[in-house]
Amino acid sequence: MDSDRIRTPRTAPRTARTAPRTGRIAVLAAAALLATVVPSAQAAAETAPRVDLTVLVVDDGGSAVGAITAELRGSGVPYRRIDLNDPNRPVLDAAFLSDPSDSATGRPRARYQGVVLPHESAFGPDSAEQTALQAYERTFGIPQVDAYTWAHPGVGLDYTDQGGWSGVLDGTTAGVTAAGRAGPFRYLAGSLAFEDNDPAIAESYGYAGRPRTGYTSYLDVPVDGDGGGGGRASLVGEYAADGRRELVVTFAYNQYQRQFRALARGIVDWLTQGVHLGRSRNYLSVHVDDVFAPDARWDPALNCTPGDFDCVGDDGEGANPIRMTAADAQYAAAWQKSSGFTLDMVYNGGQGEQWKAEHGGTDPLTDRLVADRAQYRWINHTYTHPFLGCVQDNTVVPWRCATDSAGNTLWTSRSELSGQIRNNHDWAVGKGISVDRSELVTGEHSGLRTLPQQPADNPNLAGALADNGVKWTASDNSREPEQRAVGTGAAKTVPRHPMNVYYNVGTAAEMTDEYNWIYTSRADGGSGICESNPASTCLPAPLPTATGYAGHIVPQEARTALSHVLGNDPRPHYVHQSNLAEERLLYPVLDRVLADYRALFAANAPLVNPAQKDVGTELDRRAAWDRAVAAGKVTAYRVGTTVTVKAPSGVAVPVTAPEGTRKRLLLGTTAFGTPYAGTRSAWTTPEPLQTTVTLTLPTA
Repeated sequence: MDSDRIRTPRTAPRTARTAPRTGRIAVLAAAALLATVVPSAQAAAETAPRVDLTVLVVDDGGSAVGAITAELRGSGVPYRRIDLNDPNRPVLDAAFLSDPSDSATGRPRARYQGVVLPHESAFGPDSAEQTALQAYERTFGIPQVDAYTWAHPGVGLDYTDQGGWSGVLDGTTAGVTAAGRAGPFRYLAGSLAFEDNDPAIAESYGYAGRPRTGYTSYLDVPVDGDGGGGGRASLVGEYAADGRRELVVTFAYNQYQRQFRALARGIVDWLTQGVHLGRSRNYLSVHVDDVFAPDARWDPALNCTPGDFDCVGDDGEGANPIRMTAADAQYAAAWQKSSGFTLDMVYNGGQGEQWKAEHGGTDPLTDRLVADRAQYRWINHTYTHPFLGCVQDNTVVPWRCATDSAGNTLWTSRSELSGQIRNNHDWAVGKGISVDRSELVTGEHSGLRTLPQQPADNPNLAGALADNGVKWTASDNSREPEQRAVGTGAAKTVPRHPMNVYYNVGTAAEMTDEYNWIYTSRADGGSGICESNPASTCLPAPLPTATGYAGHIVPQEARTALSHVLGNDPRPHYVHQSNLAEERLLYPVLDRVLADYRALFAANAPLVNPAQKDVGTELDRRAAWDRAVAAGKVTAYRVGTTVTVKAPSGVAVPVTAPEGTRKRLLLGTTAFGTPYAGTRSAWTTPEPLQTTVTLTLPTA
């Protein structure tokens, strides 16, 4: 719990009270400034320099630079990091930053399209490196982000005691200005609330200053001003002076905080002038496992789940299982329609057939879901949900892998694995349910390695997946966050985020009781798991069972899910059919996520709800792209209105560019990419008979 919370110290960045801008402008022949509006004159095009599509990151180890670096890395933007604390780091001079004549184009070459600094004078005012950097930025029109600084005239702002404000921003609502909505933050709806997750801790500190000449505010807050006159002061804005442009950020943040995550896309867009390698989306998909099957129920007296072999003396027969009803299915369909969000039903057809046989030959739930089948996406979860890894020895708690007399692990056979996959697919087809053969979720992600009991995949799994045409099988992101191949086969994993809405509860009281058991100390009556797990945090006291779910768990889980959405993370979240039953615990969480998202983002940045195979493809492309960039096998640059990218054969290239960008074909051009958040982007490859991706940017 709260493992992703990183506290930001309430300290100003290390900077002088003023930051004079001095230094002579280095002159490079045939160089022209690259501005957001690209020059259209023929003369400008002929003299435009080559600007490499790489960002220079100067890192002092602070959380602000770390946050921007994480955004670059996560969206696939190539960057070079210079560690200010490394005594052997390269020195920034003209030769490091540029080349007077590029061998490929014969033009002056800028090696970096944008620069990220900890603050505006990271190398020291009037230092040789600071002077060289400023000359480079002037000559080539290269933007600079000041990751975290304070309000002062050196960055185009009045001091905070001149009608501004400084202090803790937790819970403050900032506004995106008209210039921000027309510019780099055009994907935001208009207001941005700073998180306040713990009233006892200051999570973000800021300096709001009034703009001076040359400063354009993008994000501001109301201030009283001198004499109570009111007005607004800036937290994020652009300062243009001396032929240079800086994006000035005057509040502290880290990569996990919602306010940064919401602004991160715009910061990168501003830094790269809207043209960069990499792409990002805001993704959310939710898998509902065990559809048609019952789920075992938590026992608050035993603090375990009878029926799942985790209780001492459990005979494997859980009492009073949790299963959706036809009314629950009707509610799910109605909720989808009203919310505009589609659930993925991860189904076990054989469990439905077994339920029907045990209940008089009828099953209203199956009838209702099958009748509404076109309203959902469906994913194969095996026919009867058996454990498909090693043969489990349940005579001990926790279970262990059974072995033969020679000590060899006993495995579920390929034929049983294959039959479970095949029979469930055929059952769905027989019911008229559209299901993609390439997607699979095994019960409990079984068949894949399960530590500590089963440290290797079932050796029969890859073959069974191949038998059934499965290319994407789900894994648990909390255990295996990276995609990987399954055995030597063609199938790959699709990691899924488990949501803290448990599979074995049907009521808020049950959910809170189990949550308390996991997240309270032994002294407070809990299991103490939170004390032994370094990634967890214990509750200060047990939650009230009557109000703990709505008051604490729902906002906490919604916050976690939304952080994944805002982090360009396509991995699905998963819950269970029990969460749509009885008190229908899932909906308050999803309602909160959707409401918070839609209050934050404009209509041009809708939630993307990918299918499992699309997630698998996205992760696979990212991995290949990251490998190519790390190996130095990508060449990408911009000359005027032309962008050229060369990558290894078979590697798709992620590119983001302005509206109006065209992709060059062998003959003619075509519109590039798809629109999202005010730009266009796509994974793209060279056209037939071409070896590079070539884009033509709009001239205005």
